[in-house]
Amino acid sequence: MNQPPAPVAAGYAEALAELEAILTDLERTDVDVDVLATQVTRAAELIGFCRDRIGNARLQIEQVVAELGDDT
Repeated sequence: MNQPPAPVAAGYAEALAELEAILTDLERTDVDVDVLATQVTRAAELIGFCRDRIGNARLQIEQVVAELGDDT
């Protein structure tokens, strides 16, 4: 049986903190090229995760606002 893939991060705040740590590492002048590729790949995964979370939050907010408008 195939299990669904593990989430990229536990939540938005955790993903953002990891992205900030990666950015700090990438800004150093002594970055190992082998590590650089891995970190950029991880950053891309985290960015996608954050975009999904933001999109989901936007949809939920729009639904709540629409429901509030229906009450009038």
